Amino acid sequence: MDLFDHRRQRLEQTDAPLADRMRPRTLEEFVGQQHIIGPGRLLRRAIQADQLSSLLFYGPPGTGKTTLARIIANTTRSHFMAINAVLAGVKDIREAIAAAQDQRGQQGRRTILFVDEVHRFNKAQQDALLPWVENGTIILVGATTENPYFEVNKALVSRSRLFRLLPLEAEDLRQVVHQALSDPERGYGDRHITIDPEALDHLVRVASGDARTLLNALELAVETTPAAAGVIRISLAVAEDSIQQRAVLYDKEGDAHFDTISAFIKSVRGSDPDAALYWLARMVYAGEDPRFLFRRLVILASEDVGLADPKAVGVVTACAAAFDRVGMPEGRYPLAQATLYLATAPKSNSTMGFFDALAAVERERTQIPTHLQDPNRDADWGHGQQYRYPHAYQDHWVAQQYLPDGLQGQVFYQPSAQGYEGDIAQQVQRRREAQLAAVEMEALPEILTLSPTDAATDRWLQRALSQTSDHLAQVRDRLFEALRPQRHQVLLVANAHNLLLWEAVRQVPEGGVYAAATAAEQAALKDQMDWAAAGPDSAAIAALRHPIFLPPLLDAPNANPPNFDGILARNLLLNDGDRPAALKALIALAGAGTTILLAESLPGDAQRISSLLTLPATAQAALEQAEARLYAQERSWGLTALRQCLEDSALTAHIETTPLTLDLYLSPEIVDRWTGSGAESYCDRLGKILSSPDTAAVRHALRALTHQTAAWHTQLAIVRLQHPKDS
Repeated sequence: MDLFDHRRQRLEQTDAPLADRMRPRTLEEFVGQQHIIGPGRLLRRAIQADQLSSLLFYGPPGTGKTTLARIIANTTRSHFMAINAVLAGVKDIREAIAAAQDQRGQQGRRTILFVDEVHRFNKAQQDALLPWVENGTIILVGATTENPYFEVNKALVSRSRLFRLLPLEAEDLRQVVHQALSDPERGYGDRHITIDPEALDHLVRVASGDARTLLNALELAVETTPAAAGVIRISLAVAEDSIQQRAVLYDKEGDAHFDTISAFIKSVRGSDPDAALYWLARMVYAGEDPRFLFRRLVILASEDVGLADPKAVGVVTACAAAFDRVGMPEGRYPLAQATLYLATAPKSNSTMGFFDALAAVERERTQIPTHLQDPNRDADWGHGQQYRYPHAYQDHWVAQQYLPDGLQGQVFYQPSAQGYEGDIAQQVQRRREAQLAAVEMEALPEILTLSPTDAATDRWLQRALSQTSDHLAQVRDRLFEALRPQRHQVLLVANAHNLLLWEAVRQVPEGGVYAAATAAEQAALKDQMDWAAAGPDSAAIAALRHPIFLPPLLDAPNANPPNFDGILARNLLLNDGDRPAALKALIALAGAGTTILLAESLPGDAQRISSLLTLPATAQAALEQAEARLYAQERSWGLTALRQCLEDSALTAHIETTPLTLDLYLSPEIVDRWTGSGAESYCDRLGKILSSPDTAAVRHALRALTHQTAAWHTQLAIVRLQHPKDS
């Protein structure tokens, strides 16, 4: 670098806009995007550990995509290069690849290539990157404002980890302003500047989550406002002049177009007229074609309103015709009228039954019933015979077969209870029943023998039989269905149950998973880790996703636990140990916003062993009475005991019990545990209450059940614990 290059760089730094000067240089300075860069998140750990794989940052302008790339450049020990897809071509890509090969061959260093606006590369340019990403010559870090799934080569997307950045929250933007006003080197910390609260509110509101827009407006306000007595005061009037109108992010060929029309349609479908008008106004303001909007409204009138209000299509098409007559700007009235009519109309999607019928047509090969066929050409073959003309009957309707033989009883149209359909639903159902009865009465024996197999019923039976699968999988699925974690969240499995642990790792790939476990449990769980290394850096990223182990709850507490989004445990309170201490330790790990979910089996409320036996009436009654006393004496762990255990908790508890049924194989081990000798034996404990002859009869009857399978009914409690303010 010569003297002139050094001078040019120094001038660029001092003359750069405030937004560029104030770019965060470290993760600690970075503001917002806590869902991907917060403590415990995968991306933060990867940057800090300098173990990156290819990344794609996707989000609107001013949310920190380029800033994150610069933080990576400041943090990594790898060779870092940056190009802009707007200015670069294949030649620049080749030069970058050549430099990366030199770094790898001569110094053994990896190269991170940052491509800003990566969606601006055409297919050939993106293809030029692919082989070098695959063989690990470069680690690609791309930034784009467009959906990568549509604008970036699918092969590149499949080899990269995608992180979506969201518009900054209001508090984040306020922090950005504070940083700019307090930094004496890069910002305005060397000047005496005051900003009125209403002025700051206006700048934050109009910036709409864009930090660059906010800093540009702040810079204009400061640089154009003269100081009075050495103080630059930013008033509301100055702020309004500095950022007069918010630029609506809306590209007719980009994500904003599709996302906004999606929000509009979903608001109308959801019967929210206020939201519908807002999204409509946003599209009209941005210059959307009203005819496109009317087209979508006509579709919605049939798809989502349908027969709940049959007039909806007529109203919308009439409004569209009125718009064609008057044009803009007055045409906005019929556009708003059509929107409000559909948003406030009763809803029904029963027209979707057509697609069920279409699927049946593709799946089934059926014949048209003879009496429905055209008699004009083939009357001699019996076509059209026995057809009943509905207008010849009372109410212009008669029960007869209309569906093919193999589809009798199939339901495609399911009327809703809304509007017009609510009035006809009962009539439709009654007529269906009458038609089925008529078909059964008229069916000939040979027709019954030729009826096709009811494949749908067979599939249903197979599904019903398969529901007797693993009890633990049912518990796992119910827990995660109740939690519904997002991909970026941080979870704790409080007692390291491996079924919960690996599901947590799978569901939060961009977050983090912690597990409380003993040393022996940790060793066993680590033995189960089988992370495949498909490429030079995939093993490093996989290692970042390994669970982070903590001591058991009742051991030394973790000194600085992360802020968990969710805590999961199975049968944490089942064992009659120190339940209050275990619950207290669990609650100590929960911060504001943390959801604790416990899956607790309730053996005290489960099926009784006596129900498996059929003894003489007197002996059976004596057994059931003795068993009831036994359960009462031992205060078995059931719903009542669970509620008592949770009463002293500072958290709000919501308990939902679910019956579970599983096929219980009565193995010799289970039967021996019931009938053997010892303090844990069911029969020995029962013998303290029941007479010896009756106890012997119970023991004999239970042993006779060995190797049989019984349906066992039990209860599962899903407990949700939250801070009262989060409930």
